[in-house]
Amino acid sequence: MFNGAHVIIYSTDAEADRVFMRDVLDLKNIDVGGGWLIFALPPAEAAFHPHVSSHAHELYLMCDDLEDSQKKLLAAGVESTEPIDEGWGILSSFKLPGGGSIGYYQPRHGRP
Repeated sequence: MFNGAHVIIYSTDAEADRVFMRDVLDLKNIDVGGGWLIFALPPAEAAFHPHVSSHAHELYLMCDDLEDSQKKLLAAGVESTEPIDEGWGILSSFKLPGGGSIGYYQPRHGRP
């Protein structure tokens, strides 16, 4: 029925965040006109977590080795939060130039 998903990340400095995603995270992209970049994402999965009142959505990037990912980000001048072991995975995040943040984690759960 569906052939993909489109994620929207709102930003106070979309241009800086696009450059970050292109140059620092090295995500493949296409310029659809006027510098508006659309990024390819790695394979994805979705999960529904119970919450009593929130309708917010979150984006987490996944990695095979969180420590290695942190080192690579730091080498590019990007600091990450202290890793948190949640049992189901090891979790961290980094700030985007536009002020937002993106979480990332090393999963311990099975992958579809």
